[in-house]
Amino acid sequence: MSFSKLGLCDPIIKAVTNLGYTEPTAVQKQAIPAILLGKNVLAASQTGTGKTASFVLPLLEKLNQDRKLRGKRIRALIVTPTRELAVQVEASVAQYSKYLKLSSMAMYGGVDSEQQKQRLIEGVEILVATPGRLLDMAHQRALYFDELEVLVLDEADRMLDMGFIDDIKNIIERLPVKRQNLLFSATLNDEVRKLADGFSGDGFDSKSLYDDLEEITISPKSTAAESINQWLITIDKDTKSTLLSHLILERKWNQALIFIETKHGAAKLVSQLEKRGIKADCIHGDRSQVMREKTLADFKSGALQYLVSTGVAARGIDIGALERVVNYDLPFKPEEYIHRIGRTGRAGATGEAISFVAMGDFKNLCAIESRLDHVIQRKEIEGFTVRKTVPVSILNYVPKSKRPENR
Repeated sequence: MSFSKLGLCDPIIKAVTNLGYTEPTAVQKQAIPAILLGKNVLAASQTGTGKTASFVLPLLEKLNQDRKLRGKRIRALIVTPTRELAVQVEASVAQYSKYLKLSSMAMYGGVDSEQQKQRLIEGVEILVATPGRLLDMAHQRALYFDELEVLVLDEADRMLDMGFIDDIKNIIERLPVKRQNLLFSATLNDEVRKLADGFSGDGFDSKSLYDDLEEITISPKSTAAESINQWLITIDKDTKSTLLSHLILERKWNQALIFIETKHGAAKLVSQLEKRGIKADCIHGDRSQVMREKTLADFKSGALQYLVSTGVAARGIDIGALERVVNYDLPFKPEEYIHRIGRTGRAGATGEAISFVAMGDFKNLCAIESRLDHVIQRKEIEGFTVRKTVPVSILNYVPKSKRPENR
């Protein structure tokens, strides 16, 4: 199936063709027609499956009409959890609307608000915003929502993980009741479903967010792309940085996105790598927006080969041919593991995902492997014998607290 079969106009087809898109992905095939029909949509699909285009393209089609927009008004609102993702999504909007006369902007915190206020004065058709800055602008009466037609909640699972539920509720309460609602998520868990159903008796009506909802689930939450070669190394915590340096130097890695749990740990790891002659940099919530954008730009261009990132900050990194992902710290949730490694092996390319697993990570490892429904290959690296051996994986491992005899 080609994009022309989905009901998109010629200028949009021309734009995606110029970007090298040949045929729609699975989520795009289902979501685009549903959105064009005006349906409310809840879509779950893995990272790298084309979720952004699946809501932006039909959004452009729906808004592509002569209509005078009043000042400080918007027609479509896309809410994202992080500044990086807001920038990334708005860049996609700009690319896809290259041959249309539609305005868009990204709005986020960490930068001076005056320039954003000036952009809003004439009105913006598509606004991509983070929750905090959006509410701040609304409080300052820098924008109004009375002409809003479509609401998109992007990366809904991450927004809930980051504690944005109250902000989301506050945003929704300000919006017109008559609107189209789209929720997109990498994973579809109970919390995301609860968000889609609304919160009865807790600030807004249970039908106000998603009524007559069409659910689209493309990839089971238990899977990772087959194009990703996954393997792990068992290691003691105090030798992790030495192991990472060894792999980078001995295996001559050209590129690596390295996930770590804490902001302090990210800065410390960069320092440890530099002491061994490896130039790296990091992004995390405490770095300024200007610094984060420059670091990401350097990594995408290849000027920076090794990027250390906390999981939250990385929700905006989109590199078409990322060679490998390293879980320096194994994530707590299986869904987060799948999302992280989904940064590589995209768009038909192959990728590599390496995880460092210490003794204390055993329960998390078992949970991840149970979700994947297979054991991750273990490799031994000469010179890195562990003192605290990680047990053999148990694919159907159940934590003691959840076993029947303890209920």
